[in-house]
Amino acid sequence: MFLARDRFGKKPLYYTEAVPGFGLAFASELKALTAIPAFDRPVRPESAVDFLAFGYVPDPATIYKDVFKLAPGHSLLWRRGGPRSQPRRYWQLEFAPDPSARFEAKAEEIHAMAVDAVQCRLMSEVPLGAFLSGGVDSSAVVGLMAEHAAMRVKSFSIGFTNKEVDETAYARLVVERYKTEHREKIVTPSIEEMLGTLVRHYDEPFGDSSAIPTLYLCRMTREHVTVALSGDGADELFGGYDRYQLGVLEDRIRRLFPDWFRHTALAGAARLWPRTDYLPRPLRWKSMLTCVSQEIADGYYTSVTAFRGAALQAVLAPDLRRTLGGYSPREGFRKHFEGLEHLSALEQIQAVDIKTYLPGDILVKMDRASMAYSLEARAPWLGYRLGGIAATLPPGFKVRGANGKVVFKHALGRYLPPRTTSRRKQGFIVPMADWMRTSLRPVFQRAVFRQEMEPLLDLGEVRRLWDQHQGGLFDNSTQLWYVLMLACWQEEHGPAAGRRELAGAVQGQTR
Repeated sequence: MFLARDRFGKKPLYYTEAVPGFGLAFASELKALTAIPAFDRPVRPESAVDFLAFGYVPDPATIYKDVFKLAPGHSLLWRRGGPRSQPRRYWQLEFAPDPSARFEAKAEEIHAMAVDAVQCRLMSEVPLGAFLSGGVDSSAVVGLMAEHAAMRVKSFSIGFTNKEVDETAYARLVVERYKTEHREKIVTPSIEEMLGTLVRHYDEPFGDSSAIPTLYLCRMTREHVTVALSGDGADELFGGYDRYQLGVLEDRIRRLFPDWFRHTALAGAARLWPRTDYLPRPLRWKSMLTCVSQEIADGYYTSVTAFRGAALQAVLAPDLRRTLGGYSPREGFRKHFEGLEHLSALEQIQAVDIKTYLPGDILVKMDRASMAYSLEARAPWLGYRLGGIAATLPPGFKVRGANGKVVFKHALGRYLPPRTTSRRKQGFIVPMADWMRTSLRPVFQRAVFRQEMEPLLDLGEVRRLWDQHQGGLFDNSTQLWYVLMLACWQEEHGPAAGRRELAGAVQGQTR
């Protein structure tokens, strides 16, 4: 049996050789494996810890023991009666910046490949449209579709009653320019409405709260088309995230000081500096000082995790901490940086994100949300040939100061309203901090503070974080959301047998 997964991990592939009576069981959904009567849902404790750190379970592990995701760009050859199957990597995006590259020439190359990437994904025998947020990536997709599609483009946007996070005004600029057949829905995101759908369809604990508006968008889009193009992937390939700009800045500051000074004076200052949760991240000096005092792998780990270090250990149940024997998600994260020392800070961060965050969070979010409503989502910017061009770009072609995706915006600027290219990246945002004090309050208390969670969590520490947040002094909403998602997942997907297995494993190993 030969199995393979696509290069970037747009679609999932789960497999296990541990189900009694089966040599190999594989599926595109974990629910298909848990439906096998002999599958007893044994939880992998390390994966629960990974989830609390990252908000997703990184490849190749899953939340279940001895069940794996085939990693992006990997294949697996299984033989009955043979040795345990080992995945083989058949493709990986290799960053090799070309110092002699010319900006205009690369922009034209990107444009030509972008045209091809969108044209390829316009082939469909069913109704086709595009998600339109009003940002650079989705707007460029719509512009290219309008130029090359045989019919009027169908576009779809979700807006929010909270004007601080609503982007529909920018989407309308694109609609007006290309006269798309546009549908827009203004919503007040309701956690009560979407929580069950989120937990049921994502199969594993999933902490990216932007999955909630993504579900709204996919539900509305599926009422009109069967296939939709998205702008996913451009940020990872071309340097679009704010954290990339901060990562570059932090590395420049890091290089100004000798190691001994960073590891002592700056680390000490970081420990003493007060938390300023409600300020923009560049003004959160505690976070900045912590990242600069560390090497790039640890600094980036600090940037992308909710629970880490002592805080992560504190939230785990005491018996689970002993069972894990010092296990830390940080160690696995560091390994992704090995062999990347010759690259710039930006390229190292991008390379790691493409292996971890992209397949573990971004692509999972869209795949599960779209499949929940039988909608096919296609991502033109994740064509491997376009990725190959991005990997040859010098760092300055991607990030310059506070500007990201510089050459990408230049290459596709002809398709974008001027206000689109100059505004700051936003993304789907939900009022999680407020939800934790209002609509989510009874849900959290019922799902988290129960006996079945004691094998996983120190409920006393969870209570402390909860009380801090309710008091309004600290914003612990991300950490509390991860805790809630773990509890809801266990309630939905971990039956009594699975919960008893985890508790028994922990108690048995600590006797």
